Order: sequence, then structure tokens, then C-alpha cells
Amino acid sequence: MAIDLGSRTTKAVSLQRHGEGFSLVNFAVQDAPVFEKTFSADVLADHLRNISQVLNAKTKQVSVAISVTDALLRHTELPLVPVADMRAMLKFNAKMYLQQDLPDYVFDCFALPPARKGSLAESSKGTQKCRVLVGGTKSSYIADLHTAIKTAGLIPDTITPGMVGTANAFELAQPDVFAKEAVALVDIGFRNSSITILLNGELILSRVVGIGGDKITSGLAEAMSISYAEAEGIKIGMPAEVQAVLQAQLLPLGRELRASIDFFEHQQDKTVSQVFLSGASARSDFVVQTLQSELMIPCKTWNPAAFLALVLSPEKTAELEQVAPQLNVAVGTAAAEF
Repeated sequence: MAIDLGSRTTKAVSLQRHGEGFSLVNFAVQDAPVFEKTFSADVLADHLRNISQVLNAKTKQVSVAISVTDALLRHTELPLVPVADMRAMLKFNAKMYLQQDLPDYVFDCFALPPARKGSLAESSKGTQKCRVLVGGTKSSYIADLHTAIKTAGLIPDTITPGMVGTANAFELAQPDVFAKEAVALVDIGFRNSSITILLNGELILSRVVGIGGDKITSGLAEAMSISYAEAEGIKIGMPAEVQAVLQAQLLPLGRELRASIDFFEHQQDKTVSQVFLSGASARSDFVVQTLQSELMIPCKTWNPAAFLALVLSPEKTAELEQVAPQLNVAVGTAAAEF
């Protein structure tokens, strides 16, 4: 069981392993308890308990993916030492390695393979260094999350940044593209969007953009003098007469994503071949086409459940077609635990 704690909606899945394959036993998409502000551990515990009851999972173990507003994911270089020592170095001197003071943070590290063009780098003092993917969040948040999980009657397994879940799901859903191409994964969230660029199966770049579905919908509502709910429906349904208005709201997001892709292509001397979109806003064909025009790269949505055998009722199977673009983080987080 994996739960993706988004800022507006919570997405959850229950997977089972069968030999080399996976089955999707159940899924849920529910509003977060209070998305305007941070909610207490007790409120979160009630929410997690409700989600687990809806899933009716056979296990009490749960993996939780946390949103980009609560977690960071960065690349850096660290001395080639045990992971425990890397964590300590970041804890006491985050600014040196991450260019940011991060008090009250807890970190985890994953040492990446040596760069394709050479072996391990060396510092001026001859100390071997390695490329490291760093995940982190506030220790107080981890403590509250652990308390909420246990109060809900569940057993905490892993806590991971959501962008990692997206990459894991893409590896399983699109294995050939994952292994052989340079691609960008764009997840359009409620308050923020994230872009993750993969090159031949390696996560090279990750960035958070402060533009999400909420800002796009709010801008559309203001420009057309309509309610937020009406604007949300129009954003997905897209009558032809409002396309120009929505396009104007999407262009800032497109420019930010293009800047990240340009940076990657300049640094790696590789061209991004495709952009894969996820999130609720990705259900709109017009959103996909507008971003494709701005990025000048083929854009498409992808189904993170494509590799899963479905053990669902006909009603849930029909619902899955609508919500699949939102399940990328939950699916990838669950699959990584097998």
C-alpha cells in the first residue's frame, strides 16, 4: 500500500506481486483534509485511516510519498564515504553541499554510478568524490508523519519524495523509453509542477516550478469572471471560445519547463526527445497541445498503471481511465517496495 500526500488530493494504491508481475488491487483519490494549511497529526491520522479502509488492503504496511512542498530532491557531490557519514555531513553543513541552510532537516542519500565519461572525481586534496542524489525533509514533519501513521493503525515502511515515485513508475510503464532516451517527466500538481529529466535510465535533473493547476484555474476564473469550479470544468472540457484565455495561463509554465530542458541539454549535450505529462491537468488535450507548442517537443500523457494487471470491479476499471494520470507517484512508490 502506498499513499501519495498531495497538497490538494491524496492518491493511494494497493498492489500485489505475482511472480515477475504486479496487480492493481485497488486505488483511491480523495481530497486532502485541509489543503489551505498544514494539518495536525491527528487530522492526518484520521485521513490515513480512512484511505486504508477505502483500499481495504491486506497489509498494514504503508509507504508514503510526500509532496514537493514538503520534500527536496537534489544532486550534489560528496566524499566517497558510507551513507551514514553522508547524512551527517549534510545535517551539519547543508549549505556547503546544497547551497541552502536547512535546519531541522533529515536526509537520505543514494550514491550514483560514476559519470559515463570518466571515473570518480577527486577533490583538490585527493579525496575521491561521488555524485549523490539527496532526499530530505524536516525532521519534525517526519516525526508527525510517523505518529499519524501509527495512530491510524498502520506500519510505516518508507517515506520518499514524490518525484522518485514518478521515475520508478515510468521505468516500469515505459521500460524501453526509460532505458534508451532522454525524456522529461512533468507532473502538474495543485500548487506546483515538477520536472524530472531522465537520461538512459538515470535521473539527471529535478526541479520544482511554482505554477500548478490551482494557479492556472484561478487565472482562468479571474480572466473570464467565472467561479473557480466553473473554470476547473472548462479547463478539462475546453470549449473552443476560451482556448486563448487558457493558453495565456499556461505559457508561464511552458517557459519555466523550457528553461529546465535547455539547461539539461546544454549541460549534457543531449536532446530531450519526448515530454510525458501527469497530474489532473494532464487529462486536458488542450493543456498537452499548448505545452507541446511552447516546448517544441512531442508531449503526451502516460498511464502509470500500464504494466499492472487489473483486479478491479468494472466501475473501478472505468474510473481508472479518468484518474490514471494522477496515480504516477503512488504506483511508483508501491512498486519500488517489492
